[in-house]
Amino acid sequence: MITIYHNPRCSKSREALALAQQFSDQHNVALEVVDYQKTPLSLAQLTELHRQLGGSVSAMVRDNEEEYAALNLAQADDAALLQALAEHPKLLQRPIVVYRQSAVIGRPPQLLDGLLTA
Repeated sequence: MITIYHNPRCSKSREALALAQQFSDQHNVALEVVDYQKTPLSLAQLTELHRQLGGSVSAMVRDNEEEYAALNLAQADDAALLQALAEHPKLLQRPIVVYRQSAVIGRPPQLLDGLLTA
């Protein structure tokens, strides 16, 4: 199964969804689309998503959002960032696509190519 954490208002997220849908259709793989702002991820889900992404938690955070500055997250540790993502889903970077226990942030959407063909 492919899971995409998606924001339908974001053009990059829509592009990534189109690529994931195309791959899903061609390879007969189920596709789950999660509008993470309507269905926020729990702290446990975010922790697992971070594991699948690898790298730093800060890469998962949209640091250009008002909430980022308002919550003083620039110097926050990983635990505080994950908690902020759980409480403020708007801060989650988008889109994030998960396939075969690995994940990638689809900015630009072409980054999905490596994940989906692996």
